[in-house]
Amino acid sequence: MGQIALPLGPGQGPARFVTGEANRAAIDALTAAQGWPFRTAVLIAPPRSGKTLLAGWFAGQGLGEAVDDADHLPEAELFHRWNRAQEEGMPLLLTAAAQEGGWRVALPDLASRLASALHLEIGAPDDAMLADLIAAHAEARALPLSEEGAAYLASRCERTHLGAETLIAAIDRISLERKVAPGPAIWREALGAAADLR
Repeated sequence: MGQIALPLGPGQGPARFVTGEANRAAIDALTAAQGWPFRTAVLIAPPRSGKTLLAGWFAGQGLGEAVDDADHLPEAELFHRWNRAQEEGMPLLLTAAAQEGGWRVALPDLASRLASALHLEIGAPDDAMLADLIAAHAEARALPLSEEGAAYLASRCERTHLGAETLIAAIDRISLERKVAPGPAIWREALGAAADLR
């Protein structure tokens, strides 16, 4: 799969966009929007997994219209956007947060149309992707972290995108409080603090 260039700014996430098995199929599908059923796709993703960046990239590349956090918008507005996209022959990407029981749509006309759309998902990162995420978040904070260190943390970290970000934030905070460079002792303390928050 080819790499995609995503504009990342402060506070938006890691220093670089990390691709892996958890998001590869979704990214591939975004580049083939003309083949989507009714030119519509619904991307479901967990917190801090990059769905907003992907939606922005999709729209910015002129591949179609993207509606981020569509599950928070009035359903009548979404139905209007779906109709407009069909009239204009424009692909429509809707993103929603992963939630227990899935995205429940009450408006029957919208529900039936979204049921026919292509459904994409960003899943939990595997070991390799989690280590890459941890390394990217450390890079964004200018924290020294070896490949071995990232692998050590990945094997003990909560297996989510948010978990990787939270862990590195804790390491950074403890390191600043102690005024020492992060190492195994700080890693262990941060891992314990992260576990206590679950």
